[in-house]
Amino acid sequence: MGSDKVTRIAIVGAGAIGATVGAWLTTNSQLEVTFCVRSHFDRLHVETPSRVIDTVPGLLSEVAQAAPVDWVIVATKTYDAAGAATWIDALTGPATRLAILQNGVEHLTRFTTPGRDRQVPAIVDIPAERQALGRVLQRRDGSILIPADDNGRAFAALFRDTPIDVQPIADWQSAAWRKLAINCAGAVNALTLKPAGIAAEEDIAELMRALVRECVAVGRAEGATLGDTLPDEVVAGYRASDPDSVNSIHADRQAGRQTEADARNGVIARLAARNGLTAPLNAMAHVLLTAR
Repeated sequence: MGSDKVTRIAIVGAGAIGATVGAWLTTNSQLEVTFCVRSHFDRLHVETPSRVIDTVPGLLSEVAQAAPVDWVIVATKTYDAAGAATWIDALTGPATRLAILQNGVEHLTRFTTPGRDRQVPAIVDIPAERQALGRVLQRRDGSILIPADDNGRAFAALFRDTPIDVQPIADWQSAAWRKLAINCAGAVNALTLKPAGIAAEEDIAELMRALVRECVAVGRAEGATLGDTLPDEVVAGYRASDPDSVNSIHADRQAGRQTEADARNGVIARLAARNGLTAPLNAMAHVLLTAR
């Protein structure tokens, strides 16, 4: 970025991740940040580990108001992809780049605008909780993993002066499948409505390992490099976390909201079938978590 050039950024979605990422970007005077949202909020208030960011953000609530920007950052739930796509179409110009901050491994198949040569798939690990509309508690600085290409490096440059660790990595696909391994095991918490501490029970831990083993087999078939110890590592991670912590799919189900079961479990079953494999436990988790 040149010293006099303002980079225009539109963030689609102001949940915990969108609000946190957007709040940090507003601290850079060379970035013009606008949130594209369904519901209006007067202030953006994010309590971060190092400071409180309190600002009056730019807001758009109607797609008809949108104009092309330099960057679109999508931070909606995966099941809101169709709604996000409407915003993306309106915000995209000849040079617009798109960063996709969502769960799963299908980032590059969700959106057709702009083309894949201007898309940046992102793996987000930023513990944050939305407390109310426009109010978020960020518990740890966290990280974002993106591909080590020109688009990825340009995205990382947006966060150069923030504490969020944005890392371009060579093997993004394998990292995405490792994150999916963690997320797919979280179905157990959502189904039992029990926090992370339930992983201390060995029968529960073995069920988590079995879900991850399916994920590993399918991920390898898709070209990811995944170690044999990953199921044990995932369980160890759950056991090392705050026993009262609640993952997002658990929170969504507990609140009666739609869940991202398709992006976390259903995708494993779908891609298993594409590769001549089966993933019955992930398929069952997906069915149960999407049952009405």
